[in-house]
Amino acid sequence: MEKGGCVRAMFDNILVPLDRSVLAECVLPHAVAMARAFRSQITLLTVLERGTRLDCTYGVDPLEWRIRKLEAESYLRRLTDRLQETDLSFQERTLEGEAAEQIIDFAHNTGVNLIILSSHGQSGLTGWNVGSVVQKIVMRARTSIMIVRAYQRESTDLADLHYRRLLVPMDGSLRAEWVWPLATTLARAEGAEILLAHVVKPPEMPRRLPPTAEDTELADRVVKRNQEEARRYVDELRSWMPPSVSVRGCVLVGDHVPATLHQLADEEGVDLVVLSAHGYSGGTRFLYGGVVISFIIYGSTPVLIVQDVPVDEIQPNPAEIRATDHGVLPMPHGTFGVEDS
Repeated sequence: MEKGGCVRAMFDNILVPLDRSVLAECVLPHAVAMARAFRSQITLLTVLERGTRLDCTYGVDPLEWRIRKLEAESYLRRLTDRLQETDLSFQERTLEGEAAEQIIDFAHNTGVNLIILSSHGQSGLTGWNVGSVVQKIVMRARTSIMIVRAYQRESTDLADLHYRRLLVPMDGSLRAEWVWPLATTLARAEGAEILLAHVVKPPEMPRRLPPTAEDTELADRVVKRNQEEARRYVDELRSWMPPSVSVRGCVLVGDHVPATLHQLADEEGVDLVVLSAHGYSGGTRFLYGGVVISFIIYGSTPVLIVQDVPVDEIQPNPAEIRATDHGVLPMPHGTFGVEDS
């Protein structure tokens, strides 16, 4: 891999699922901003699902279903008409079935490399940081994902959103650096500052007894040594950036890396967090590393998660394997069986 990743991290085919709710439409300004930066095509997608009363016992009224489909198509046309003023490329799709499954299958079958999701939709705002459909898509889409927090709505002017500050955490691994060229492109297009952050975690000490003075001194020496190395690393990354992009380095010390990054995002008024799906500790067994999971579950800022693992190397999770064995699901797209792992 070249320094900072490669062009495969760029987005030229963006999928925007919508459930015809106002909350879901919070993604539209972000979709415009991303497409503007990467010259992408956007697909607006809505899925017609059976309601709880229209189950398989009573069937579906064909006329009612046809009316619902026409309403959905009309909704997408109205949105497309609004988006025409942005001079970007859009297309519309209406599908039928279970929402998460249809969205995932469409993304796999059409080469989508970014799905932009609202954290909440028709079911309304809840105490959960993301809705159930979003959780399903995030855990099985196997492509890059952007989550926009519906409870922090932006301007309704579709072309008015501009990112001012991007938080790009780095842990010193090539996998984390996968996002670097993407962040550069986005920052240049938006005129945004990149806040390049590295968190130094103090070493673990024996916990049966309080640390001795010698223990504390040793830990402080290790932290100081790692801080010095982190500053050199951050300076090296900054040197890769063109002069037209503003980059500010930030080396922090914290016992809990995700919590330290969350606090930094809040204090700095970050508009978007840009993360690689994995860092040093990531493999292919899990779709995301621990820092990414924390931002999905607990983050309050829009987050862009760039999937660094090729789809054919991502292993299915145990639930998918069981469902596949029982004929409930086909083998996930692009994955290999357990016997090959």
